[in-house]
Amino acid sequence: MILCITHSQDFYTIDRFFQHLSSKNIPYFRLNSDQLNHFQKISINENSFEIADEDGNSIHSDDITGVWHRKAWQISVPEELDQEYEKIFRNEYASLRYNLFTQLEHLPWINPYENEKKIDGNKMLQLKIAQRNNLTTPPTLFSNDEEKVKAFFDQHCSGKAIAKLHGVTRKTMSGENLVSTMVIERDTLENLSDIIYCPMIFQPYIDKEYELRIMYVDGAFFTGKINNSENADWRVSHEGYFWIAYELPDEIKTNLISMMKEMGLYTGAIDMIRGKDGKYYFLEVNPQGEWGMLEKELRFPIAERIADNLIKRINIHE
Repeated sequence: MILCITHSQDFYTIDRFFQHLSSKNIPYFRLNSDQLNHFQKISINENSFEIADEDGNSIHSDDITGVWHRKAWQISVPEELDQEYEKIFRNEYASLRYNLFTQLEHLPWINPYENEKKIDGNKMLQLKIAQRNNLTTPPTLFSNDEEKVKAFFDQHCSGKAIAKLHGVTRKTMSGENLVSTMVIERDTLENLSDIIYCPMIFQPYIDKEYELRIMYVDGAFFTGKINNSENADWRVSHEGYFWIAYELPDEIKTNLISMMKEMGLYTGAIDMIRGKDGKYYFLEVNPQGEWGMLEKELRFPIAERIADNLIKRINIHE
C-alpha cells in the first residue's frame, strides 16, 4: 500500500501516478493534506495511526509500505470556526499531521520528509550546496534591509535585478495563485521601503538565452526548454510559450546528481537559466515542484519513473 500525500485540488500528475500503480495492481491511498482536519477521523498512538475519511475510506499505518509526498498544502479551517480559535486549530492540526507523518519515517519516502522540509525551507542552503557541487549560481541576497539591498544592486546588478519571495505562492497547472519574480531597475529601488514587512531574495538579472525546468528522478533527467527570454519568470504568462525537450550537458548532469544526493532528495523540479554568456545558472530546486506540463506536452514518463523508483525501494526495504 502506497500512501500518496497531496491536496484536494491536485490533478493530472497524481492521476498519472495512480494509473501506473493500478497497472501494476499496487494499492494506494490518497491523503489530501489540506483536508487532514475535522473532515477526517484520526487516531495516533506511540506506534501507529488510523485514519477514516468522510467517505468511509480508512487506512492503518501498518498497511503502508511507502510514501509519495507529492505536495502539501495548508490545512483548511472550517468556515464556522470562531476567528479567535483559528490559530489554535491550525497549530494543533499541524502538530497532528507532523506526528502522523513521523510515524512512517522508517519507510521509503519520495522524498524523505525531514530532508525535503530542510531543503525546501532554505533557498540559501540550496545555493551553498549547489556551489559545493560545481554549479554556477548568481550572487544572492535575502534581506529586509533597504540600504543593503541598494548596495547589493550597485555592486552586482548592472542596473537590473530580480526580486522574489522565499516562500512563493504555489502555482497550479492552470496558472492560478502565482506570485511571480519581479524585475527591479534603478528607479524601482525607491519603492523598497516596505521591505521590512516582507523580506525578499535579490539576484542580478541574467541575460538569458532560455530557461530550463528540469525534473530530476534519482539520476534521470526530464528537461524542458521554454522559448522565452524576455520575462523574468516563464510562469507570468502562457501565451505563445511552448516546451521543447532539451538534453543537458553531461557535466551539468553530473553536478546536479551530486547536489541532489547531498541534499538527500530522490526527486525535485530544478530551475536553471542558460545565459547569453554560455553559462548554466542554477536558481533553485523545489522538491514538490510542478512537472505536469513536461509530461503532458513532451510525453515524458515522469509519473511512471517516480512510481517505479518508489516501488523498487519498497521491494529492497522489504
